[in-house]
Amino acid sequence: MKNRLIIITGPTGVGKTDLSIEIARILDTEIISCDSRQFFRELKIGTAVPSDEQLKIVPHHFIRHISVCDYYNAFMFETDTLSLLEKLFKNHNSVLMTGGSGMYIDAVCNGIDDIPDVDMDLREGLIKRMNEEGLESLRFELKILDPESYNFIDLKNGQRILRALEVSLQTGKPYSSFRKETKKIRPFDIVKIALNRDRNELYRRIDLRVDQMFDSGLVDEASEVFSLKGTYALKTVGYRELFDYFDGKTSLSEAKDLIKRNSRRYAKRQISWLLRDKEYSWFHPDDFEGIQNFIVVTMK
Repeated sequence: MKNRLIIITGPTGVGKTDLSIEIARILDTEIISCDSRQFFRELKIGTAVPSDEQLKIVPHHFIRHISVCDYYNAFMFETDTLSLLEKLFKNHNSVLMTGGSGMYIDAVCNGIDDIPDVDMDLREGLIKRMNEEGLESLRFELKILDPESYNFIDLKNGQRILRALEVSLQTGKPYSSFRKETKKIRPFDIVKIALNRDRNELYRRIDLRVDQMFDSGLVDEASEVFSLKGTYALKTVGYRELFDYFDGKTSLSEAKDLIKRNSRRYAKRQISWLLRDKEYSWFHPDDFEGIQNFIVVTMK
């Protein structure tokens, strides 16, 4: 039987972790995390890392394995994951990969060309322009040069806007083209499962999870990395809102409401990204029997 990579993805808060652990337990296999927010060892509460008890049930990989100060991208993740899969497939016919970072999933499934390093003069010029003219100026140019990236990038994330624009300007090709120029053939089958819930149900779960994060000590966790707030890894939902609170720009209550709102918006973007790929089979997370039967069918 050919080796299989089973992908279980979906928006934040949908219920990927519990389901993936149960499926992996039944298949007697291991889990590769493709949630780029969970890569960083300094972050745990705000990134919804599986609990210590959950991590004991099934071996996980790429959970808190690098620092927020380290440089890491989708191309590096592709390389690391393919190397790991080669080892895991020696003992497991099927391996699970779960998480909500669509670009990282695409990199493993389809390949991603090594995005070139950017000339520092170009980067510094764009940073100066962003500081003087504002982020909207860079957004406008990206919309013209690379509308696909413009439609899917977090338009409030200056680092992502900057990265997409600088690559487009230096290479003369849209940043998005580096993700799809050549679809690589993998020596294993890929099964794609996407999870979703009714929007109101999903949003209630997201709001509840934010409340639980605050109860678990999210504010203290954010304060511990406040001095590193300039790093790319920390320009993410759950931390940047609390950094504004620490800077006196918002109240704690406002920061909490913003985390909920921005998490819901992030979930919406994740769903839009996944809908582009018609290879996904969609399930409600509670349809365990249906998901299990689907996986069994793909084994034949």
